[in-house]
Amino acid sequence: MAARERAELTNQIRRFRFEHDEMTQQMLASHVGVTRQTIIALESGKYSPSLALALRIAKTFDVPVEEIFQLTDES
Repeated sequence: MAARERAELTNQIRRFRFEHDEMTQQMLASHVGVTRQTIIALESGKYSPSLALALRIAKTFDVPVEEIFQLTDES
């Protein structure tokens, strides 16, 4: 039986915040309708966003969602 591969979702939210006039976590949170704690959890990889939230974050930075979120394979 083959081992099941796990995928991990990584993101570049922090980098995009700093590339956009050093946007604070609170500013991003307010813009996408979540709490600052949610942004902290996203950036630290402790929380995976819903599709709607991922799209709102991508729209905020005017980039495709794939530029912010990446799916990596773990063996």
